[in-house]
Amino acid sequence: MDSRPIDDPVLADLCAYIEASPSPFHAVAAAVDRLVAAGFLPVDERLPWPDGPGRHLVVRDGSLIAFSTEGHRVGSGFRIIGAHTDSPNLRLRPRPDRRRAGMAQLAVEIYGGVLLNSWLDRDLGLSGRVVIRRDGLPSVELLAIDEPLLRVPQLAIHLDRSINAEGLRLDPQNHLTPVWGLDPDLGLAEHLADRLDCGPGDILAWELMTHDLTPPTVLGADRSMLASARLDNLLSCHAAVTALLRVVDRADPEGPVPMICLFDHEEVGSTSASGAAGPFLETVLERISLGAGLGREEHLAALARSLCLSADGAHATHPNFPERHEPNHHITLDGGPVLKHNENRRYASDAPGIALVVEAARASGVPLQQFSSRGDLPCGSTIGPITAGRLGVRTVDLGVAQLSMHSARELCGTQDPARFATLLARLLVE
Repeated sequence: MDSRPIDDPVLADLCAYIEASPSPFHAVAAAVDRLVAAGFLPVDERLPWPDGPGRHLVVRDGSLIAFSTEGHRVGSGFRIIGAHTDSPNLRLRPRPDRRRAGMAQLAVEIYGGVLLNSWLDRDLGLSGRVVIRRDGLPSVELLAIDEPLLRVPQLAIHLDRSINAEGLRLDPQNHLTPVWGLDPDLGLAEHLADRLDCGPGDILAWELMTHDLTPPTVLGADRSMLASARLDNLLSCHAAVTALLRVVDRADPEGPVPMICLFDHEEVGSTSASGAAGPFLETVLERISLGAGLGREEHLAALARSLCLSADGAHATHPNFPERHEPNHHITLDGGPVLKHNENRRYASDAPGIALVVEAARASGVPLQQFSSRGDLPCGSTIGPITAGRLGVRTVDLGVAQLSMHSARELCGTQDPARFATLLARLLVE
């Protein structure tokens, strides 16, 4: 394996962020560490809202909102970068212990639009959060086991001779169950209790998921590509945090409030208390306005002056399947951030918003690409249309081009992460 250091500091920090973020809860914790170091203070939603200017962050489960009213005017509106912390994966069921053919297995449920074959024959760890009774009270604790605990073994070709001709067919219920040992007494609760220094009966609940243990890797003869788990969409989360930290010290007494929103549950539709389709962002925006002394009329006017940048991965043109892409809109790795268009509103971009991004990219020296999907293939979506529909805020969808989207291991270029952070930082203060 190439062990040479990564020269680009943004790329190196992205890799560190991804490794520290095997679950949405860890992605939020890693972002909080960076923000707190820059003077952001956590806000408890259950308590009165801060009524003075400052740098603040709010955590709700696997989601995070961070903003600065320090040196900015709330009445001028908000510049919002939205991304998501979750990725498709295999998640443990409430009663996961299973035995078949003399092997201990853990039953899983498929989360999101998983490329199922990409999870076969990989060394998998376990991560998420566990609720434990400690001193008689429930305690929510993060867990990350970066050890090869699980594996989903593929059926040998001798037992499936048609696979290369007819393709791999996987049943999510029966064919994706990982093995994790031969011990007949092996059980998840007992294993977790050993890890967390508690009794099995003290474990009240968990939200746990598998993650690929292969670290992010720069590859290619020219070291031009980055292979990693969870590029969709931790790359955008990292770019959002990086952008906010770059601009937070720039005071503009008449300028809008810079803000980032990292949401959970995008991969399953965003409808949750901490997802983009829930009330999280809407209530935080209203409380910021109330804390600044704005009335409802002024708050609504501030929203009308706002801009949201929905940052999510974009499809690069696949060199082995170019026919799956719109022929006049080919997208290349490292060709620059991608503006995403869809006339059926699967993306929220409109002409005035696109123009703002184009001008910011020109001023920043960042190249741009334009994505439009084939008319005979369905188009994916993002939190962009959800945010635009809930708030009425002008929204633009953009992101970094990648291949193998929704695989256990995805691929992007090495220059675009830094370009994306530069562009987002510019748009936060435009």
